Amino acid sequence: MARVVMQAVVSVDGYIAYPDDSVGPLFDWYFNGDTELSARASGWTFHVSRASADHVQPFWDAVKVTVIGRHLFDTTNGWDGNPAAGDQLVVVTHRPLPQEWLAAHPDAPFHTAGSVEVGIALAKRLAGDGLVCVTAGDLGGQAFSAGLVDEVAMDVAPVVLGEGVRFFGSHAGAVLLDDPDQVVHGDRVLHLRYTVKR
Repeated sequence: MARVVMQAVVSVDGYIAYPDDSVGPLFDWYFNGDTELSARASGWTFHVSRASADHVQPFWDAVKVTVIGRHLFDTTNGWDGNPAAGDQLVVVTHRPLPQEWLAAHPDAPFHTAGSVEVGIALAKRLAGDGLVCVTAGDLGGQAFSAGLVDEVAMDVAPVVLGEGVRFFGSHAGAVLLDDPDQVVHGDRVLHLRYTVKR
């Protein structure tokens, strides 16, 4: 059965982007090393420290389906039809994807769902025994609040943004996580992975 991991790069004070959706120095660690890190679905390559590559590459390779919200889809233009991670992508949205985008990307492995619950269920079916990656922010916070997230993965950059888009979106309330399953020191990033207590 697929496992659902909520993941993002995050500042020390818990933000994944500025209010205007820019990421500032959060992603600097993607370009400060000499070891290649490759997102096979999108074809993107980065150069990170050996420790970061050894941690992130197996995670990206295990992701079968990514679940995003409509805001991220619109902000990234759906990554031009190529999922950032995984073989397929589920967009949780109440509106159909733009016709011009669909016409420009007829073979994009994208699916839509009208709610986070339906989106996660669809992603789990598509992923089989692989990983489902849910992007942090409002959508991830909704999935987390609904008890649909099995693990939380954070790539913590040593940056304090002070304001912006919160990792858990508007989620409020206490949820206990287990002790970190993984703690990996990269160069200008700390990779953390937690299991959600049930």
